[in-house]
Amino acid sequence: MMSDDPEWRRLNRANWDERVAVHLGPRGYDLQRLRAGRGRLRMIDIELGPVAGLRVLHLQCHIGTDSLALVQRGATVVGVDFSPAAVAAASQLAAELGLSNRAQFVLSDVYDAPAALPDAAGFDCVFVTWGTICWLPDIGGWARVVAHFLKPGGFFYFAERHPVSSVLDDAAADANGRPGFALPYLGHETFVETDPRDYADPDVRLTNATTHQWLHPLGDVVTALIAAGLRLDWLHEHSTVPWRLFNCLVADDEELYRWPDQPWLPLAYSLRATRPA
Repeated sequence: MMSDDPEWRRLNRANWDERVAVHLGPRGYDLQRLRAGRGRLRMIDIELGPVAGLRVLHLQCHIGTDSLALVQRGATVVGVDFSPAAVAAASQLAAELGLSNRAQFVLSDVYDAPAALPDAAGFDCVFVTWGTICWLPDIGGWARVVAHFLKPGGFFYFAERHPVSSVLDDAAADANGRPGFALPYLGHETFVETDPRDYADPDVRLTNATTHQWLHPLGDVVTALIAAGLRLDWLHEHSTVPWRLFNCLVADDEELYRWPDQPWLPLAYSLRATRPA
């Protein structure tokens, strides 16, 4: 880890340490498909394509559910997360499923990952999805870490909540229940929030409820990846997202959430970028 441990990281880590037990609990993540050998990657499978035989680095892997879903598709995966509780849970889940031979979980902050994995460069794919970069202040540093781990010809797959949707919040909802403006899209400021709720279990109230977050505009993300030496292959914007981002969203047949009438604003985006050979 870095020699210093800033307040934003200490608070965010405590928040995510506490969430682990919630997400493993009866109203947390649905692990049934994973335990049946069919872990889901909603909105991702078709775009990502086959991963059998690939060596994948999964940054900010949390309790490893997506990491292990990739292993079930034939990949060998190294998962990295800054939460000791999450890494322990991921390792235990891999052992329970008999996947420890192809899944390794490492404790590290994203920015410290090159030091934590000094001999691990040359991945076929770096994989980062859902609720990740909002916890990181330096998007350029993040992009350089992604590029560091890719072998020439390797690719980066990224899926995330669309930053346009981050401007809105249910706390500022109008009379019709539509979320209202809460953050400036181009503000580039630290957003300190105290919110005891958890997205998986609405009845839980977290003790470590204060976090630091950042809104990274789409242009900043793409520019950072290009500056790190990657080539953008494609960028997709989506009208659905895998969780109920706002109260007014409705679920479809794929268990994805969308606006109730028209796709007013994108809710998610995904991209693929390649390290040139």
